[in-house]
Amino acid sequence: MSGDPQQTPGALLARLEVRERQIAVEAEAAHEQIAQLTALLDGLAQAAEHITITRKALLELPDETAPAPATPTPALPDGPAYQRIMAVFAEAGTPLRARNPGRDRARTVRQAATATARTSSLRGPAGLRPVGALTGSCAPLRAAGMNRKS
Repeated sequence: MSGDPQQTPGALLARLEVRERQIAVEAEAAHEQIAQLTALLDGLAQAAEHITITRKALLELPDETAPAPATPTPALPDGPAYQRIMAVFAEAGTPLRARNPGRDRARTVRQAATATARTSSLRGPAGLRPVGALTGSCAPLRAAGMNRKS
């Protein structure tokens, strides 16, 4: 060996140790990258497997075609009364409810009683009603078609 200080066995061993540590660090970084890529690859393989299973399940589903009606739908009436009823539904714009005649009649009676009570309080000191009070008390009854003539 010559007199070059970099060529001495101690210097060569020191350089080899430095290079060995660099390689060890690079190898550790490569192992970490391999672990990350392996985890990524496993995740992608699992996603692909889920898609394959979903495709198989979808292919096994029966075709959804509209079933033919078992019985033909009945023909709608074409009379004038039916046409008027359908016109009322078309003009309403909101859902309609059927009336309850008993409840509506009871409401009309209550309104008439309230109106009568109001006109009773309009009596003067001699017990006489003002001219319009008697007419006003029967208005709810007449509006409901509950006048005495029936």
